[in-house]
Amino acid sequence: MSTPPDTERLRELASRYDCRMVEAIPDAWLDRELLREMPVDFLRSGPMLPVRADGQVLVCTPDPTVEIRFPELGVLLGGEFEPLLASEAIVRAAIDRVFAKTGTLPHAPPANAEAVETQPSVRIDRREEREDLLRQAGGAPVAARVSRLLLDGLREAASDIHIEPRGGRMQIRFRLDGILYPREDVPPELADAVVSRIKIMARLDIAERRLPQDGNARVRVGDREVDIRVSTLPVADGERVVMRLLGRESTFLTLGELGIPERMLTPFRDLIKRPYGVIWVTGPTGSGKTTTLYAALSELDTRRRNILTIEDPVEYQLPDIGQVGVQSRIGLTFAAGLRSLLRQDPDVILVGETRDEETAEIVVRASMTGHLVFSTLHANDAVSASLRIIDMGVEPYLVAEATRGTLAQRLVRKLCAHCATPAIVEDLPEPLAMLRGKETMTANGCEHCREGYLGRIGLYELLLVTETVRDAMRHGKSVEQVRRLAVESGFQDMWADAADKISAGVTSIDEVRMVLGALE
Repeated sequence: MSTPPDTERLRELASRYDCRMVEAIPDAWLDRELLREMPVDFLRSGPMLPVRADGQVLVCTPDPTVEIRFPELGVLLGGEFEPLLASEAIVRAAIDRVFAKTGTLPHAPPANAEAVETQPSVRIDRREEREDLLRQAGGAPVAARVSRLLLDGLREAASDIHIEPRGGRMQIRFRLDGILYPREDVPPELADAVVSRIKIMARLDIAERRLPQDGNARVRVGDREVDIRVSTLPVADGERVVMRLLGRESTFLTLGELGIPERMLTPFRDLIKRPYGVIWVTGPTGSGKTTTLYAALSELDTRRRNILTIEDPVEYQLPDIGQVGVQSRIGLTFAAGLRSLLRQDPDVILVGETRDEETAEIVVRASMTGHLVFSTLHANDAVSASLRIIDMGVEPYLVAEATRGTLAQRLVRKLCAHCATPAIVEDLPEPLAMLRGKETMTANGCEHCREGYLGRIGLYELLLVTETVRDAMRHGKSVEQVRRLAVESGFQDMWADAADKISAGVTSIDEVRMVLGALE
């Protein structure tokens, strides 16, 4: 394999100027104390990044003449430094890491800074260039407060940020692993201006405070783009704001990393290789359905198959896949978008959600005309999912013929490996009766976790539509009758997966009861 031209150039410069060269900048070298007086724009202009390695101050840069070009750098560092050559991409990525991930915010305004008034006549900037949170964090008080709030949420991997007026104060809460945790309140004098700032970012009407509004914003953290779904709701004390954070370049999980047990994973992979039919993925909001569908699509051959999606909204961008976002205000609904997708010669279609009879009818008929269709659905479990489509008004025989299988799921928090302790619990619901008197693990809490948990994993059940099950659906049998026939064919419900994960010490009985309590 040939050496990249950039590497060759750096080696030549290192030899000419008698400098060292590196191909990576470890996190252990990043020292935010070195950057206390340095704005992020100044570092990017080099680009250059002071680091501390083995007690020595070095400046990572692709330019060995950085000392001559930026004499003020020596002043800011308090003395001489040695340049360390690295590619421009590596230096810029490290700059973003140190500011975004360590929480270092250049030139942050004082906490008692006065609010900047936001007038209704403010013009919305619709240019494509996105605001950079690292730059905004050092700006005006209101913009800085919002940027720090978003940076904190991204650094902690929050899925949502809640901004809630509570009797004269503005409470902030982050949703982490499905649970809301309080964070530092917004000062009362900044509360209204912060809400207005978020509305401007999402292109909402800042003068309208009586009606709910929904919008979208897109920001950058260095070279990384983040989509934000914004929802506002008038309440007695003011306006509530919820921001959902969607990283456009998130690392996707594969099917094997989701926690689907092997006894379900193999048949589910067989399902997604079928040439046509519908595969439903069901569960409540926030149960990871989209993540599962994206993982399934990632295993398909995009070079030989035309894969299209219709989503509300497009949460993550997938390579080599055509994705369409629903825009109800201009008539681009799931049903309308799906009709257009069918004229694009697709092999595989993903429908973000089947929520009405018209969409359900098109999904079912599309699957019977040679298309493999994935769709999410709000239903309690795998057995009731297909019957939910029948309840929408689609003929039972069509649903029975189209459906290949249904995967139902929930997310539970994983026990912290550092502080989980063994316990024996006797008071258990009937679905977990096999664990009575057996040693399981319980949560405690330590410096490594949140209340004894860290991260989440899925609980799953997979219904394969056998001929027996299909015949029962075709003849309008009840959920319980279909379930009984499915169990006879080898179907195991979500409680079985939960019991396995409890026995393995992955999660706790308390967590499972909290998540699956409604299914007891």
